[in-house]
Amino acid sequence: MSVYRPLHDGWTLSAVDTDAPITGRPAEMPAGVPATVPGCVHTDLMAAGLIEDPYLDDNETRLAWIGRTEWVYQTSFTWTPDQHERTDLVCDGLDTVATVVLNGVEVGRTANQHRSYRFPVRHLLRDGDNTLAVRFSSAYDYAEARRAALGDRPGAYDEPYQFIRKMACNFGWDWGPTVVTAGIWRPIGLSSWSGARLAEVRPLVTLDGTAGRVEVRVRVERTTERPHEITAEVAGIQARATLAAGAREAVLRIEVPDPEPWWPRGHGAQPLYDLTVRLGDDRWHRKIGFRTVELDREAFTISVNGRPIMVRGVNWIPDDCFPNRVTRDRLATRFAQATAANVNLLRIWGGGLYESEDFYELADSLGLMVWQDFPFACAAYPEEEPLRSEIAAEARENVTRLAPHPSLVLWCGNNENIEGHADWGWQETLAGRSWGGGLYYDLLPSIVAELDPTRPYWPGSPYSGAPDLPPNDPARGTIHIWDVWNHADYNRYAEYRPRFVAEFGFQGPPAYATLRRAVSGELAADAPLVLHHQKAIDGNGKLLRGLGDHLPAPETFDDWHYLTQLNQARAIAFGIGWFRTLAPHCSGTVLWQLNDCWPVTSWAAVDGDARRKPLWYALRRIYADRLLEIRDGAVFAVNDSAEPWHGELSVIRYGLGGEPLAKETFQVTAEPRSVARIELPGTLATAGDPAAELLAARLDDRRALVLFAEDSRVAYPAAEFDARAEPADGGYLVTVTARSIVRELALFPDRLDPAAEVDDMLITLLPGETATFRVTTGRELDPAALVTRPVLRCLNESAR
Repeated sequence: MSVYRPLHDGWTLSAVDTDAPITGRPAEMPAGVPATVPGCVHTDLMAAGLIEDPYLDDNETRLAWIGRTEWVYQTSFTWTPDQHERTDLVCDGLDTVATVVLNGVEVGRTANQHRSYRFPVRHLLRDGDNTLAVRFSSAYDYAEARRAALGDRPGAYDEPYQFIRKMACNFGWDWGPTVVTAGIWRPIGLSSWSGARLAEVRPLVTLDGTAGRVEVRVRVERTTERPHEITAEVAGIQARATLAAGAREAVLRIEVPDPEPWWPRGHGAQPLYDLTVRLGDDRWHRKIGFRTVELDREAFTISVNGRPIMVRGVNWIPDDCFPNRVTRDRLATRFAQATAANVNLLRIWGGGLYESEDFYELADSLGLMVWQDFPFACAAYPEEEPLRSEIAAEARENVTRLAPHPSLVLWCGNNENIEGHADWGWQETLAGRSWGGGLYYDLLPSIVAELDPTRPYWPGSPYSGAPDLPPNDPARGTIHIWDVWNHADYNRYAEYRPRFVAEFGFQGPPAYATLRRAVSGELAADAPLVLHHQKAIDGNGKLLRGLGDHLPAPETFDDWHYLTQLNQARAIAFGIGWFRTLAPHCSGTVLWQLNDCWPVTSWAAVDGDARRKPLWYALRRIYADRLLEIRDGAVFAVNDSAEPWHGELSVIRYGLGGEPLAKETFQVTAEPRSVARIELPGTLATAGDPAAELLAARLDDRRALVLFAEDSRVAYPAAEFDARAEPADGGYLVTVTARSIVRELALFPDRLDPAAEVDDMLITLLPGETATFRVTTGRELDPAALVTRPVLRCLNESAR
């Protein structure tokens, strides 16, 4: 029986003294610092009190020396010879340029954060005390040396991230800090075994009519050449194979009659089946799901079990710059936020990681589809050695590792590199040097075709389906829309008729409590420390210009915070609402982005301290199964549910005082997974006074409300309402009854208690209407503060 022993105790961390000058490096370098494994240098130095948190104020700037320093992790352990023939040192994740030394003997060198490593070390182990050291060279030194040898390549940032197989966004991004890490970031330990072990198990799971099929491909490592028996079992059905003397690969096939199919959330259940493979005492176990995945390459429609799925997606970035801090519980919280916002797909963006098993297991159980980018983003990547071999090895390992997960529905070659090569002026700069095309069009698809033919592969995003086509063509494949935010008003979304929008977004600041924790000084939109937590070029300028005619100009920081958060929510609701009315021509949207890795002004719906921004509440409404949208003189009933949506649609044109000016009712039926369009007569679609009227549509419990003019041009009365806050289980109920129109009512309880949350936001009330908000908090709050600004805000109040 194989035995695994983790080596996670007794580690220390020391900086390696070098003569090379490094800006900002302290005169006395840290030595013998207690270290946590798995972990990284930054978190260890923080735990020891040797550095400030790089996420706060502008500490990041003063800590750049960490990424240019060599570090050594060291531990001692006792070992007693056992009965096994082999003992391997198993390193699940080393970040990144490492030399591994056991008892003074070098056992291996690594240069890839995205791979695991296994080194035979039994001949080096001693009976009694042993020492293990892992020396990490500077990732900068390695990457810059590769760049010098291979020739420079263009990228989005002046950092060498494309020359090293490491999480690219560690080098900084337009939403992330530059914190170049090093460390033993995943488990490390000793594995002892004899005879043979399961080196690799790769199940290919499909659903053919009512039959579930599992083809289990097994590769073994062995110390003897005698035959071995391998078994695989799922749903009580077992297959056996005999591994002949000297053979190292076997295939076992199991057919499961009438399995329950795995479905994406909103389309059915997510039954999972235990798959167990045994080779002697060695055992491999995963949960699998039976389903098929197909991709219409022109329309870019993902079909599961033969059913086209309308994608309501979000982009996922690493949830922390220090991935060892991302626990299963933390992922579960983030996934709960995604599903509560009616998301059905997570796109793992190419500047990050292949995520942990916890990530994909949670996605399997929740029915969240996963689109996995290979880790290449926003740069021309060299294809020469040693990088090509590293890329091939990491791709083979991770395609194999992730094969069991039914949630994984797509492999994608890269993020924006094909577009960069075609449209960003790279070709002249490259002067014929490699840029990654051979990876995305040849190496990666060949690996996926060989190892995981059950899933589609797409060379990159944006991409139109062929190398000679414009990559960002809305008429085919996937597009990214970034003219909105960068320089165009968000109304421009309505000029697009895309097949699939894989990336688009609009910025807004984080929650007040998040910003207050991150910034110790003045909170002002242009305060230096606030601007340090805005990484986009001219980001705050774009925030203000983006208000356009939509919203009034802010006069105070509190106005700026509320209005720019509101504008972010509105921009995304406008875009997604439009794209959903185009279904099935438009088969999906993937918002940039769900989450943040630190406290920052960004495109995220959930900020770096896990607080939901107003965008999250808008996303929950606009991604609901059933949606009403008012556009271009019509009401659209979007029904992405399994049942027909029928009933009486009421459409009323109101004056701002709440008086009905025109009303019509319509009998409406929107079939399952379809969109119904209801044309409106001119009495409803045309306003007598655009600055003083609005249009409201209601079908069942869904309501849509639009004004005939931009809010900054509407003759709003000053908001009049009655508001009260009263204690309730787990917090407070805040009830607001409108005596006038109350536009975009929002409640920010985190201003009173950083842990407080509210259940809804951005509600417009007509005179006589009431809204009740539930505030969750463990503290006693001032009821008066809950119903006054800056906690309670509305648009016509802020414009007074």
